[in-house]
Amino acid sequence: MGGAVLRQAWIGVLLCGLLAAEGAAAHTVMVDSLVSPAWVDRAAGLREPLRAGMALTDGDRVITGSGSRALLRMSEGSALRLGENAVLALSRLSDSGGGAQRVVTGFIDVPQGAFRFTSQVFGAHAARRDVTIRIAAISAGIRGTDVWGKAAADRDLVCLIEGRIYVQNGKRAFTMQDPLSYYIANRDGGTEAVEVTPDTQLREWAAETDIPARAGQIRFGGKHRVTIRRSVSEAEANALYRRLVAEGFPASTRAFRDKRGVLRFTVFIGSLSEPKEADAVKARLQTAGFRLP
Repeated sequence: MGGAVLRQAWIGVLLCGLLAAEGAAAHTVMVDSLVSPAWVDRAAGLREPLRAGMALTDGDRVITGSGSRALLRMSEGSALRLGENAVLALSRLSDSGGGAQRVVTGFIDVPQGAFRFTSQVFGAHAARRDVTIRIAAISAGIRGTDVWGKAAADRDLVCLIEGRIYVQNGKRAFTMQDPLSYYIANRDGGTEAVEVTPDTQLREWAAETDIPARAGQIRFGGKHRVTIRRSVSEAEANALYRRLVAEGFPASTRAFRDKRGVLRFTVFIGSLSEPKEADAVKARLQTAGFRLP
């Protein structure tokens, strides 16, 4: 029984690697980096931890936990940043045409939490964008821009950092094109006029979706890892692996023989962007109730 679980874990890790390679080239959205815990609810009903390099498709729903972040990359280079305790759902994704006729489209629903959509992270390729983001009651049509928004308990907010967006709130529809302008829709039905935000406020908002240094960043292509447990018990390793995955941490397992030829099992989290991120990952695991050696 334990061997079967471990084999399934290995198969899952291999599939993630295959999907990562495929997702970088063919899928409309992939996970570039993250801070755990975070999950993805697949359209088929399966929940799994968010992993760097994971391809996302129509019907997928990304959920971030406390202190978590996620940076998603669209196929033409635009970036979607997601803050903590947020939910983001994808639908109607498409990357069609070529050259000057290339168009990337999609519908992104953010019913909870903060996000930022920008083309200034990966160096976006030449393509037209026709993306609609719904922030609870507000819808913003994006044609190539930099925009920040948040669905909070009492209000929904959209801030245009650069470019142009087409905003709709109920029967009201208008265009925003002045840099650093923002619009708020209160949950009690009231609205606030479009205003210009000061730089200090913009920096505070941006910090909600940026991945800070030494926060435990996991990145596609990361070469470092943190070992959580080494054990001679396969059952113990499998149990820890399952618990980590359920808690939103992208754990992996490996079987090996030590210098004495004893079969051992390692549970680890890989793809860390830098060695210094390991301490932050350990701190997050301890906060989540995991006892580390």
